[in-house]
Amino acid sequence: AQLEHKGHFNIVLKSHKDPTNNINMPKQNNFFNALHYRCVEVVKASQYVELANDLEINKAITYLRQKDFNQAVETLKMFEKKDSRVKSAAATNLSFLYYLENEFAQASSYADLAVNSDRYNPSALTNKGNTVFANGDYEKAAEFYKEALRNDSSCTEALYNIGLTYKRLNRLDEALDCFLKLHAILRNSAQVLYQIANVYELMEDPNQAIEWLMQLISVVPTDSRALSKLGELYDSEGDKSQAFQYYYESYRYFPSNIEVIEWLGAYYIDTQFCEKAIQYFERASLIQPTQVKWQLMVASCFRRSGNYQKALDTYKEIHRKFPENVECLRFLVRLCTDIGLKEVQEYATKLKRLEKMKEIREQRIKSGRDSSGGSRGRREGSAGSDSGQNCTASSKGERLSAKLRALPGTNEPYESSSNKEIDASYVDPLGPQAERPKTAAKKRIDEDDFADEELGDDLLPE
Repeated sequence: AQLEHKGHFNIVLKSHKDPTNNINMPKQNNFFNALHYRCVEVVKASQYVELANDLEINKAITYLRQKDFNQAVETLKMFEKKDSRVKSAAATNLSFLYYLENEFAQASSYADLAVNSDRYNPSALTNKGNTVFANGDYEKAAEFYKEALRNDSSCTEALYNIGLTYKRLNRLDEALDCFLKLHAILRNSAQVLYQIANVYELMEDPNQAIEWLMQLISVVPTDSRALSKLGELYDSEGDKSQAFQYYYESYRYFPSNIEVIEWLGAYYIDTQFCEKAIQYFERASLIQPTQVKWQLMVASCFRRSGNYQKALDTYKEIHRKFPENVECLRFLVRLCTDIGLKEVQEYATKLKRLEKMKEIREQRIKSGRDSSGGSRGRREGSAGSDSGQNCTASSKGERLSAKLRALPGTNEPYESSSNKEIDASYVDPLGPQAERPKTAAKKRIDEDDFADEELGDDLLPE
């Protein structure tokens, strides 16, 4: 206000508008940058020279708000040779910037510079604690946070970070105490409310966790993570209806959470509404197109709901995308057999070939392990006596003869497995189907053992 009263800002605006005025300004097209530079020059030439440094730091903060991190870093690095107060403020901001970019070595270096320049700067101590926390030294990090609080009891960042540190150290009571103190200062902080609920969950007190999460969604009602957490807690308590309500709300706000989608699909299967579960598994297959299990679940839902043609088409599409999937072929063989289609032989042949390839692959792996174990045994036995070598040779010959006896004939290499029946058994990915209640069942009439016998006169009643 004093500078404006003296007309300095009028000089700035006038000099900026006048193209003939030769001002030594950087080549920047932004009006803010040019005007800010001129303001700093005018203030430096006045008796309020100390305000120039604050204006420069404010300029760096403005760059941060504009997400121009490179300009902010360049502006802050100019203060490394200034006096201690300004140097500490600039180094604190630089440490924070490097911490956000996961460059912890640079962040620690500037945090040390900030602390050494001003030991009573709570922000500098908090940043130093953050760099130590990132390295896993939680006890030392807590000391820096406590020192920051001793210098400034209103430093909420330090108090919050102490709570996180105690939670990592599994000192849950102390962590809860920190977050409750912070809640008294920041009544509607969503982060604090979530941390309190999370600590109660770790302390195995789901009722308190649910209560604090309810407060959280009253502050941020569209937080899908908080809603899914509420659904998870209600599900663990056995309240399926409340769990479904919050899982569904979470899905409505964020329909790409695989865990929520899987729970909703499983819920409809448990309640015997398989046709409603299809839309959730279809969405899961869109999110994870390389995971075959979601598409198998869609086909199983069609089969359970009685739409066999749609189930068959889905299984065929899965087989086209994943021709090496054995489970899909087993379902195709079983479904074609039940419906009576001629394609069953084609799928049975493919299934047999895949199972044979799988068996050969397993034998190769097993033989490779046996050979590696045998080589180790030979290396260990090489240092033994001659009698040991003879025993090893004889046992080796016995194993070789046994292996030769187990091999099939030379003319038909796959003769021993060619007559093997096809294993078309499968495991339903949706689990066993619930049995329907039996109603109006006819009673079985016991067969008469003498139904075919003719009764003679001597057997008739007199």
